[in-house]
Amino acid sequence: MNKVTLTVDGMMCGMCEAHVCDAIRKVCDEKAKVSASHVTGLAEVLLDGQPDVARMKAAVKETGYEVTDVKVEPYKKKGFSLFRR
Repeated sequence: MNKVTLTVDGMMCGMCEAHVCDAIRKVCDEKAKVSASHVTGLAEVLLDGQPDVARMKAAVKETGYEVTDVKVEPYKKKGFSLFRR
């Protein structure tokens, strides 16, 4: 599983977040988890396999926002346990 963090310039409100998330979801696998925050200016994508960063950037640009930075890193799911060690 990989985590992609995109720095998105131009998001000002919740609707902007929704536009960015929808654009990214259209180019990702349906199992991808996408979130965005206009406060931090970040969009995060969790997905299996290798991400197509160029398609993500192009999709965001088509909605009128600009991706200024991209970070891709491996992501390990955090498990839930009632008994922590």
